[in-house]
Amino acid sequence: MKLSETLRCLVCQNQTIADSNAELAVDLRRQVREQIAAGKSDDEIIGYMTDRYGDFVLYRPPVKATTMLLWGGPALLLAIGAFVLMRIMRERRAAPEAPPLTADERARADALLAAPTKKDPA
Repeated sequence: MKLSETLRCLVCQNQTIADSNAELAVDLRRQVREQIAAGKSDDEIIGYMTDRYGDFVLYRPPVKATTMLLWGGPALLLAIGAFVLMRIMRERRAAPEAPPLTADERARADALLAAPTKKDPA
């Protein structure tokens, strides 16, 4: 049972073969039981499964050149996001502020705000 919890269901992909009821998972569990009955070690069984289905069959794939993006991808995306956020924040701080209103502009704004508004006929 412990060995079945280390192998991924190739149909469900988010479940181990121990948890899945898919036909392929049932077949993989049967293969594992047959190999245990034949006296093979856990490492030999895992080796057989990875030779046949690739590292994807392992619920926790090993860290190696072909799986580096899988393991490092989330950290890489987080680092890129932090870098972009820092750049945006730095640009906002460096952006010049709008110059204050002149006396003429302030008077015009006050006049517009003080003007009566037309009521919407309802």
